[in-house]
Formats: sequence, C-alpha cells, structure tokens
Amino acid sequence: MYKQIQLRKGKDESLRRFHPWVFSGAIQQMEPGIEEGEIVRVVTCSGDFIAVGHYQQGSIAVRVLSFSDVQIDDEFWHSRLASALRMRQAIGIADNPDNNTYRLVHGEGDNLPGLIIDVYGQTAVMQAHSIGMHQCRKQLARVLADVMASRVQHIYYKSETTLPFMTADDMNGFLYGGSDNNIATENGLKFRVDWLKGQKTGFFVDQRENRSLLEHYARGKRVLNMFCYTGGFSFYAMRGGAELVHSVDSSGKAIELTRQNVELNFPNDARHEAFCDDAFKYLERAGSHYNLIILDPPAFAKHRGALHNALKGYTRLNQKAFEKIERGGILFTFSCSQVVTKDHFRNAVFTAAALAKRKVRILHQLHQPADHPVNIYHPEGEYLKGLVLYVE
Repeated sequence: MYKQIQLRKGKDESLRRFHPWVFSGAIQQMEPGIEEGEIVRVVTCSGDFIAVGHYQQGSIAVRVLSFSDVQIDDEFWHSRLASALRMRQAIGIADNPDNNTYRLVHGEGDNLPGLIIDVYGQTAVMQAHSIGMHQCRKQLARVLADVMASRVQHIYYKSETTLPFMTADDMNGFLYGGSDNNIATENGLKFRVDWLKGQKTGFFVDQRENRSLLEHYARGKRVLNMFCYTGGFSFYAMRGGAELVHSVDSSGKAIELTRQNVELNFPNDARHEAFCDDAFKYLERAGSHYNLIILDPPAFAKHRGALHNALKGYTRLNQKAFEKIERGGILFTFSCSQVVTKDHFRNAVFTAAALAKRKVRILHQLHQPADHPVNIYHPEGEYLKGLVLYVE
C-alpha cells in the first residue's frame, strides 16, 4: 500500500478535471517518511482517493500517473507504453520505412508525466524530468524493450541535464543493448544523433513537419538558418532546391554536426556554409541578400520570472531579421518556451515588424507535431509555436 498525501479542502478540483499535477500549496498533510521519487496515493480532505503519482519536492509536488487506484507495476507501464506506440502507429509515424525518427512518449501528453522517449532508428533515448521516473528507469527500459520488440535494439538513458540537482550516478548510459551507430532517417534524409552530449535527446524531433514545410518554400532561395543546432532546416532547404544555405550557431560542436549532416545527404555540395557565431552579431553584420530566414532559438524563458526579458529578446531578434531580409522574403520564426503563449509570441513578432517598418503577412501558424500530443486536460503541454511570414 502506498503512503498517502492529503489535500486541503477544495484543492481537489483541478484533479477532478484530470489535471495531472498536484502543487505543494494544495497539500494539507503527508504521511511520515515519504521520500522523493516515491509513489504516493493522493486523497481529498475527507480521505477519498483521487490519484496516484510520483512525489517530488518543489512547486509540482505530485505528478499523477493514474486517476484510478491501481498498482504501478510492469503491467501498468506496459499498458501505457503500448498505448503510446499504438497512437504513433495510428498517425503513421511509427513503422514508416521512410522515417525511423519520432517521439514515442511525450510526458503528460501520453499520461506519463516526467518521461520522454525519442526513437532514432533502432535506438530509443529515454529522458527523465522527475526523480520518480529516474528511479523507475531500469524497470521502464525492460518493459519498453518488450513493447517495442524488434523495433528497438538499444535503449540509452540521458538525464544528466534534466535532473542536474541529482548526483551524476547512472544519469547517462545504455540501459539495454549498446550501439555507436547514431545515424537515423527523417523523411528520407539522414542525420547523426548526438545522444551522448547533444541537447535534448540529441535532435529536435518536434520540428520534423515544420522542416518539411520549409522544404516546399526553399527552391531558388538564399537561406539563413539561425540557431541551426545540427542543421535540420539546412539540409531540408537543400533538398528543396535552395540556391545557397548558411547555417549559424554559437556552438562549435553544433556546427561540426551540421557539416556532417549536410555531407551525409549532399556530399561536396558547395551551396552550404556553416559559421560558428553569435546570432545577434551575425545578423548585425549580415547583408540583405537572404530571402528565407529561419529563427529557431533555444528557450528564452524557462520560468515565468524570465518572461518579460524573453519577450524583449524575441522582439529584438525578429526585428533584426525583418530589417535584413530581402523584400518578398519568407521568415520562419519560433519559440519553444512553454511559458511564452501563442499570443505573447505573436505580439512580440508583431512589435518587431512594426519597429522594422515592414509589411508582413502570416502564411502559416505552426506548432508541435502529432507525436508530441497535448493532453486536453494539460494545456501547458503546448509549448512549440511558430509563424511563417511573408515580408514585403
């Protein structure tokens, strides 16, 4: 029997609407001896069961695993992981011979808060965002190998950067199998995945459909890919027939990976150049010869306290791009900051357009793909937003 956490009167309302978080301020009392990462039962002020989940110190005290009074065992994990796989099969992203790269588990979106699993070919990269999921990692890997069967031969665990407050013990490394073959395929294009030292799980899977859209706009364009990371937008632009592609990132390692990825798909192609430079400084020096620009920066705000400065940053960055882009050019601009809403981001971009004195039309409003689902009861899961703009 799991230890119990009792809520204050009236603090069960969000849980009755199936929101998967219990905030620390909602707790009336806790059974003695509850440790971080432990599975707990959550009960109302009158003692009625309402949820079971992982406990953790901090603002989000419990991440709900189930609103049924169930045992969290191999059978439970198998059911949740199998459900995640079925959804990816239903949308045609899993078992696709042209694409072996996708997100299998997207935290709350798959009713597994605190867990991310990305698939790259025959390697799954698992990442914990809660101590509870970290402590379950070996059990999860065992069940995942069973659910995925022949689809996955290797499971790499990568949580050193997502749980930085914990010891480095067992934070990165293979939990199942082991392979140094890090080449995966996305929509027929190959790329190297740096799951050892790269950002996130090694690649930004969430931009797959937006990269594909960019490909359709790239023919004959002079493309600038800012914050290029491993060059995803760059090699899609090249396949789309871009006249030239310049990739810029402040990380020398990212630039090296970009060069390797472009070479994998377009060996000895003189259309591409990569530059290790600060984005703002590069834009400041750049001429006005680019007519397709991608702005895909890292999260400018990771918490609400940083929102104001983040919006100023998005405005400044987009203003500079508006000032530099050629007349008739197209701008793909993004924010991956969860605390920045679609309205926040749009207002920042609109302010930038006004400051740059450019006429701008919206062609597309972009978001995360279907393998990054948003739990309808957890709107906070909608984090990626983007605009495709025609600039006169």
